[in-house]
Amino acid sequence: MESRVAVIGIIVEKPESVAELNGILSDYRDVIIGRMGIPYAKKNINCITVVVDASQNDINTLCGRIGKLEGVSSKAAFSNV
Repeated sequence: MESRVAVIGIIVEKPESVAELNGILSDYRDVIIGRMGIPYAKKNINCITVVVDASQNDINTLCGRIGKLEGVSSKAAFSNV
């Protein structure tokens, strides 16, 4: 299956979900190119960007697993290459 590069944007509103989020990201460590997290204290949230190179199915599955976490939302943007 052909791989694609995508950026997954994640917003964490409930800090107690961070451990489970990190566990999910660890499951996909082989396809993660990089990640950056920015705490936004004014709104008491964390914004995380994860760049991946994987099949579209794997990216959608990862995004879905993340989105099922309480207080966590995610969205993927795919490259055209």
